[in-house]
Amino acid sequence: MSNAPQPSTTPAGGCTRLVFFALHGLLTIAAGAIFWDLLNRTGFTVTSFLLLVLFVILFAHIAFGFLQPLFGLFVALRRDDPRRITRTIDLDQDPASIKLASRTALIFPIYNEDPERFFAGVETVYSRLKQLGQIEHYDVFVLSDSTDADNWIAEEIAWNETALRLGAHGKLFYRRRRNNINQKSGNVADFCRRWGGSYDYMLCFDADSLMSGECIVRMTEMMERNPTVGILQTMPGLFNGRTLLARLQQFTNRVHGYLSGAGLNAWQQDYGNYWGHNAIIRLKPFLKYCTLPELPGVEPLGGRVLSHDFVEAVLMHKAGYEVWLAYDLEGSYEEMPPTLIDLAKRDRRWCQGNLQHAWLVLFGNIPNQSRIHMINGIMGYLSSPLWLLFIGLTTLGTYRWVGSDLTLVVRGSSLPCMPQSLADQGLLLLGLTAVMIFGPKLMTILWLALRPQRAKGFGGWFRATASILLEVFVFTLIAPAMMLFHSGFVVTILLGQKVRWATQVRNSGDGTSPEQAISAHGGHLTVGLLWGVLAWTISPVLFWWMSPVLLGWVLAIPLSIYTSRESVGRWFRARGLLLTPEETRPPREVRTLRALARDSEKLPDSVERFEDIGLLGVVLDPYINALHGLLLREKSQPDPTVREVLLKLEDKLLQEGAESLSNAEKMRLLLDYESSVRLHKQVWSQPDNKLSPWWRQASRSFNYRSLFHHRSE
Repeated sequence: MSNAPQPSTTPAGGCTRLVFFALHGLLTIAAGAIFWDLLNRTGFTVTSFLLLVLFVILFAHIAFGFLQPLFGLFVALRRDDPRRITRTIDLDQDPASIKLASRTALIFPIYNEDPERFFAGVETVYSRLKQLGQIEHYDVFVLSDSTDADNWIAEEIAWNETALRLGAHGKLFYRRRRNNINQKSGNVADFCRRWGGSYDYMLCFDADSLMSGECIVRMTEMMERNPTVGILQTMPGLFNGRTLLARLQQFTNRVHGYLSGAGLNAWQQDYGNYWGHNAIIRLKPFLKYCTLPELPGVEPLGGRVLSHDFVEAVLMHKAGYEVWLAYDLEGSYEEMPPTLIDLAKRDRRWCQGNLQHAWLVLFGNIPNQSRIHMINGIMGYLSSPLWLLFIGLTTLGTYRWVGSDLTLVVRGSSLPCMPQSLADQGLLLLGLTAVMIFGPKLMTILWLALRPQRAKGFGGWFRATASILLEVFVFTLIAPAMMLFHSGFVVTILLGQKVRWATQVRNSGDGTSPEQAISAHGGHLTVGLLWGVLAWTISPVLFWWMSPVLLGWVLAIPLSIYTSRESVGRWFRARGLLLTPEETRPPREVRTLRALARDSEKLPDSVERFEDIGLLGVVLDPYINALHGLLLREKSQPDPTVREVLLKLEDKLLQEGAESLSNAEKMRLLLDYESSVRLHKQVWSQPDNKLSPWWRQASRSFNYRSLFHHRSE
């Protein structure tokens, strides 16, 4: 630890942070005082106390979300931010002329993803680095944890075909773990143990990540010029959205992202956070200091760390290294869930990981800035059940007052400058809360008006403003459903239900069906109807006060269906709404990826989509069989008991076809080198009339060579 560099927070950065949190405290105290006074004027009760506590917590959360883009707006209006990490390099320099002296590993974890789309992203990154003349400083590693037999073999073939096209054998590597323990964090840790010592830096991607070669080279240059930086995180822009929900997400991310990122950087400075991908890491301190701890207790709240990235940033801080956000560095992208149900599934995983951070917030010896990051992450999910409880207590309090038949006696205000009318004071508080929630949208509209060149990327100021209003309207309706989703996640996690590792959906297909929507949102509809009837019965005023939330619950099913349609997304795009710079002025890397993805979707008309493509390819095709054998690290199973089980599975496969085996049994055969070779020989050495009907049909109707190699022809 004594040799580790120390953080170098500038006085200006510390002053900005002090002002930020001072304003945050003042806003929270002021709103809390107004709400306390409002409750006190009608008689303070136990329910009032609980409402006050909830209000202060929730207002502090939304006030933080208001101040961050506000500070970002001040930074953006200055035209130059003196406290940004990108000032340490010349952003106008041609990346091809930058002289690098380091070696960097680009790692691409994959878990049961579409191999063609995935390797299109890998090829886009590699080919651009090669065009820039910088590929000598980079090696690319595809790290597979895939558990589906078809995906696994398709990955091997796609890797080999990509390496052949690029001339990248020896630079583009593929390996699949036999045991995918600890999921993505375990995958990355396995890479670090095996190959991390050979590289200066590691740049982490997600399966849906994309980065330009220019961005990668500049990130590497910043790491070389700033030896105290342990992690450099970019701010990925969402792209490639097709459904209405995906287009809303990517528009929101791109149009508000710059102000949010600038404001985030203003207060965090060198105590930034790590989001797990699209970031470059200094490997020496990462290997030495960033081994993940085991949390007290068992899963879901204890045990292994699920959201490893936040914790790794904390460990890097504790080791004396800096973590920065390069919020103004262009060329970093990722995709997003296409439907509301898929968004909720992703949030379920994130919710468990973020709630685990409570251990570190409460008991960890960590920097205060890191603690704030973790509190914000926790509140991203905990705020939902707190809002639900707030609404419930408000309903209960109104019921008790109405049922008492007592006349409301209003005391005078204890605060100066407060209106005498209770309703006016309530409207004042409601207006202040609305400013905290919707103020960032107005900031973006103002900023785009002052920066017409930037507004052009969103279709111009008028279309951008209309799109922001549309975004506010739709997300206001969606928010109540997400509140119930998140509340359910928090409750089930606290009750001990842990998350299952599932593949994230990238393509909506035909969108959410009515059956899926009813299954996922039927409870939301029921809650909305029952609570609406209850609220109206208690007081029509309460009903109208709750109407935005009730409407979101009642409309959850049609909203989920409507926002999942690609046709709806295309309709808005055709009218110039929800546009992003990646659509109005597509950068090189986005154009390249889309071209490669289109090529991968073009299959010859004669090629049939056949199930068990992976197993069929290994057994029937000598090329695929040989490739698969070469990539198997363990070539034999010497245990006679294991060999006997494998022989029985081989016989069952040959006699009954692949349909008779489970995915686990297929994986077991494919993991064994001898089984793969023997099955290939047996199928081709037997007369056609001795093959099972399943194999005869497969060998005659399935043109696997054309399917696997159409892109290289």
